Amino acid sequence: MTTAMSFKGLKPILYGGREVWPVIEGGKGVSATNGMSSGAWAAAGGIGTVSAVNADSYDAEGKIVPQVYEALTRKERHEQLIRYGIDGAIAQVKRAYEMSGGNGAININVLWEMGGAQEILEGVLAGTQGMVAGVTCGAGMPYKLSEIAERYNVLYLPIISSARAFRALWKRAYHKVPHLLGAVVYEDPWLAGGHNGLSNAEDPLKPEDPYPRVKALRDTMRAEGVPDDVPIVMAGGVWFLREWDNWVDNPELGSIAFQFGTRPLLTEESPIPQGWKDALREINDGDVLLHRFSPTGFYSSAVRTSFLRSLEARSHRQIPYSKVDAGEHTVRLDVGVKGKNFWVTPKDLEHAREWVTQGFTDGLRTPDDTIIFVAPAERSMIQQDQKDCMGCLSHCAFSAWKDHDDYTTGRPVDPRSFCIQKTLQDIAHGGDIDQNLMFAGHAAYRFKQDPFYSNKFTPTVKQLVDRILTGD
Repeated sequence: MTTAMSFKGLKPILYGGREVWPVIEGGKGVSATNGMSSGAWAAAGGIGTVSAVNADSYDAEGKIVPQVYEALTRKERHEQLIRYGIDGAIAQVKRAYEMSGGNGAININVLWEMGGAQEILEGVLAGTQGMVAGVTCGAGMPYKLSEIAERYNVLYLPIISSARAFRALWKRAYHKVPHLLGAVVYEDPWLAGGHNGLSNAEDPLKPEDPYPRVKALRDTMRAEGVPDDVPIVMAGGVWFLREWDNWVDNPELGSIAFQFGTRPLLTEESPIPQGWKDALREINDGDVLLHRFSPTGFYSSAVRTSFLRSLEARSHRQIPYSKVDAGEHTVRLDVGVKGKNFWVTPKDLEHAREWVTQGFTDGLRTPDDTIIFVAPAERSMIQQDQKDCMGCLSHCAFSAWKDHDDYTTGRPVDPRSFCIQKTLQDIAHGGDIDQNLMFAGHAAYRFKQDPFYSNKFTPTVKQLVDRILTGD
């Protein structure tokens, strides 16, 4: 355990048979949370989380192995991706375990919607037995998580955003493996970075107070017989623990732990490039956008870089069409779609002609009977990225890939989205910060306000954990 003075009321919890501080490093793929950062977090007495999403592996000289996909078919490239995923995550877990020095605990994080999720998870657990304490898993409904955890005797921590989602998981599968439920991660859909579980019944523009949602989750857990000492992990928007004073040691909520996803990005051990770290210091309130461009179909939160703005603009240049003259669609589209018979409204025809004069000369159809207008270079990039797909998701709207059965979603490709593997690999390995997807939680603007980071100070993970434990 770390020797830091802890925030009032915060006590260690028993996790995987050992005492740890109830502060968890959020697992951020691709390669934004690795063995170095997670091992340091565990060494400081908390729970470090290695991302098992396209993790980096190393050659004999310790250099990162580039994830290059040379196979001709998408299915073969998908098999390469699974091999890269298993090898990389095993390498990172081993580094984290060694670095932890036997302190804290090491979790791994997987996305259930990533391509080959089950095969990768089982491969990693088989290759790291005795090192991994628990598996956090979200982005979908991971019903098989408890079954896999039981096979390898590790804890499992489902990531959910509502009591309803937990109840569904528990009723269908988790009640059969109650003894390995390590915690339930409540990831707030309006505050957390990355993908989240905002449902169709919830308004993305109307954030809800997390307290009643977490209380409802605890009430549901109690109704299902889950003991109060199984922690609920608050994830999303957590910066200063002192701001969550009424959550700690609160009988209504039971045992509570806190996940930090964004703050660990700006540490010495964080593997993200220096340009990304520098950019975090310049984020203002409102710069993180909750959007739905991800090829997963989920909402997600990321910094509104030029990359994200270009996706917003791409979707703005969009008009509905019909294959026949019907209703308000009374004029033929005469730009962007050579030789095609598309009918649109007179007003939308005006818009399309205006976009063409601006250089957006190429029309691309979407699965929703609309057409977007892009520049020729953008069209070429979109189509090349779709062709290069290696199946990083179980279902990809952008490329229409599915990782099982007939390997297609059965829907047309969606040019309003993007290749998420390409952009996340690029930003994590030194690519242009402004031209890539930069995931971040909505509290990222606080780097600019928090005096801890003044004068461009970058803490070690140990310094950050010690600071967090004081309440700041």
